[in-house]
Amino acid sequence: MFSSVPNPFENPSDEPLAAPTNNVTKRIFVAATRMNDGKTTTCLGLFAALQSFYPRIGFIKPVGQRFVEVRGLHVDEDSLLLDTIYNVRVPIESMSPVTIDGTFTRRYLENPAHLLPSLKDKISRAFDRVSWEKDFTLIEGTGHAGVGSVFDLSNAHVAKLLNAPVVIVCTGGIGRPMDELALNKALFDKIGVPVVGAILNKVEPDKLDFIAKYAGIGLKRLGIPLLGVLPVIPALNDPNLTQIAEEIEGSWLNARNAAHQRVRRVVVGATTATNIVDYLTPGTLIITPGDRDDIILAALSTARLGSTIAGLVLTNNIKPNPKLLDLLSQTGIPLVLARADSYKVASRINAMTVKTQPQDTDKVPLIKNLVTQHLALPALLKKL
Repeated sequence: MFSSVPNPFENPSDEPLAAPTNNVTKRIFVAATRMNDGKTTTCLGLFAALQSFYPRIGFIKPVGQRFVEVRGLHVDEDSLLLDTIYNVRVPIESMSPVTIDGTFTRRYLENPAHLLPSLKDKISRAFDRVSWEKDFTLIEGTGHAGVGSVFDLSNAHVAKLLNAPVVIVCTGGIGRPMDELALNKALFDKIGVPVVGAILNKVEPDKLDFIAKYAGIGLKRLGIPLLGVLPVIPALNDPNLTQIAEEIEGSWLNARNAAHQRVRRVVVGATTATNIVDYLTPGTLIITPGDRDDIILAALSTARLGSTIAGLVLTNNIKPNPKLLDLLSQTGIPLVLARADSYKVASRINAMTVKTQPQDTDKVPLIKNLVTQHLALPALLKKL
């Protein structure tokens, strides 16, 4: 069945590849109109949905800008996320062939003629590896069509290199999304890459039908089919205290291993303990200076009632008195100490961009259902 697809592991040529040799495996390139539009979330759900049609699916993020270290290699965090959740069964280094560190752009601009062929070769060979004996390969871009242009590997150019049609993810609405999609499509068109559909994300549930109707009309005028309108799911944007502690550069004082509960509400303890009692519910994070013994004692009462809050962040680098700290150590209340004051801590938490992480197993079913229920996948597959 796969005899027409060259095996990338056998007798690899020393000559640079102008493009991947695999022209058989179906593929799609997922781009977005800007950062944090939900591209990675869409890819997570799309990978699961595709498994209903294709038993063997590969994944690659050719150019990554946020990476982690795995066995001494720089690996894009989204590639690691998807591999952790789905066990893609391809080499992780091939899922993330090019990562952009802080000096990459400067090094490239000093010698583009030498570096560009090797980068294209690396991406081409990686695509062949992740697509070997696969029915479908999902390709995740790094943002809008032009991201990466400074080193000649924009999303449009990479999609062209991989001979992949494009789906664009955009935040929901009518006016601004149409403008942004028109701009992105113009660059893909110029490079010669077909845009086969758009997905509007993070739409309020009561506006789904309205957005689907009028955005569909607008997209049709642009020549872009509307493939789906995804509702906003607040739980996908809820961090846990571990993520918050990293964001505020806090240090752990208690129950670090119990900090898995989602933070649904943040309350600054600037009032009396009597007034804060109504907020002491599961999912609530209390931010208060460490010398507010009254509020800390009120939080302790929730543990005795068997319904603990999501956690406490103690600000101004003030630890509670030793007796209180000892009482807290006997509970499962997560406790983080922060150097900044309560206002700064609350502001940083409020401005957080919450990314799905490999340990967020509770979010994965939500993401799968989101895409499966609201994306017209058969219509997309017909266009390939």
